[in-house]
Amino acid sequence: MNYDVIIIGSGPAGLGAAFHLIENNRNLKILILEKEKMCSGGLLNDCKQNYTYPIGFTEDCWKKEVADELLKIVQQHLNPNFLERKNLEIYQKRAFKVNSKLINIKQSHVGTDKSKYLIQGLLDKLRSLNVEIRLSTTVDKIKDQNRNILILEDGSELSYNKLIIAPGRKGFDFLQNIMNDLGVKYIDNSLDVGVRIETRLEHYPIVKDYYDPKFYFPYKTRTFCTNSGHALVVKEKYKDFSLVNGHALSSDRKPNGLVNFAILKTIGLEAPVRSGQQMAVFLARLANEIGGGRPLMQRIGDFRAGKRSRMETFNDDLYDFKPTCDACAGDLALTVPSKIMRDIWASMKLLDSIMPGILHPSTIMYYPEIKMYANKPSFIDEHFAVTDNIYLIGDGAGTSRGITGAWASGIRASRGILKKL
Repeated sequence: MNYDVIIIGSGPAGLGAAFHLIENNRNLKILILEKEKMCSGGLLNDCKQNYTYPIGFTEDCWKKEVADELLKIVQQHLNPNFLERKNLEIYQKRAFKVNSKLINIKQSHVGTDKSKYLIQGLLDKLRSLNVEIRLSTTVDKIKDQNRNILILEDGSELSYNKLIIAPGRKGFDFLQNIMNDLGVKYIDNSLDVGVRIETRLEHYPIVKDYYDPKFYFPYKTRTFCTNSGHALVVKEKYKDFSLVNGHALSSDRKPNGLVNFAILKTIGLEAPVRSGQQMAVFLARLANEIGGGRPLMQRIGDFRAGKRSRMETFNDDLYDFKPTCDACAGDLALTVPSKIMRDIWASMKLLDSIMPGILHPSTIMYYPEIKMYANKPSFIDEHFAVTDNIYLIGDGAGTSRGITGAWASGIRASRGILKKL
């Protein structure tokens, strides 16, 4: 069966491409393929949206004016309810005093418990526009890029005129295999490695004024993906290891009095390192090996005392709240590279000077939190094409770092396709 456009991946990048294509040419025959049972990616997990450049965008791929234009289109589809921000000047002045900065971002939050309804509405709208969507369908490989044929896992074949590949962060290895098969040159020399912090609300009160505060510290470190209200730290399963991530349920749910957020350090690698992605996998597997198949967690009080955390004492005395994630109590010093841990710890001390309390003994550090978006393909045009007929977009392809940026990258790719079709 032949399609004008096949899109691999139903996350925000794939959806953004599908909407822009079909809304600008109702006669196109479009197919979306998704290996999961439900649309995946950031839309499903927490669904936190940022509408201020450069948050969510990779700056080497984007200019501010282009991002600002496309964010208006993204907003029309996702209909965000923007969150109130207050008293930022106080925190910004404190950050400035310690050579750090707090960025003011327009934000919206749906919540993990409600995101599936948003996704279902988007999929229903696409189906009403005659876009075909196949869930639980895995692509095996591209048989012949010149004949434009895809082979599915069940052995069946599909043909296309244009192909968009948007596998998201979890699809980084799939994408690398595709690029290797196609002979597409790419760079894979950076990654974000860090910890997820979980603490009581009173130790991080800024979230009452600013839902997801974006602090940048002088160590190539930053805060990322803050969750409050009914906040949870969760395991994010990959093929043979688990990472940690943060979720928050909608404001309809009763708050649990906890906050979680990541502190990430950007690592730039040089030769002879083979792959930033493979380094990330190695670090994740090492942590899971030490944790008996689970991520690690350690209380700040134990970390400062130079001793490992233990399950039997994890909730004693000052350690006055239970962890929300099924992780293994242990010693992060055994698995986090020392340079990374030094810079993260230095950033936490700066953050504690901005908001005293984050270094309370009960605060938990979870590890590993690693972001798999290090691929940087060699694009042949501004629309993220790597061949005349194939486009790579989204976080997995290095064109974005979040929901809104991914959706915008789908629009850019679809504009290039519409010109050719």
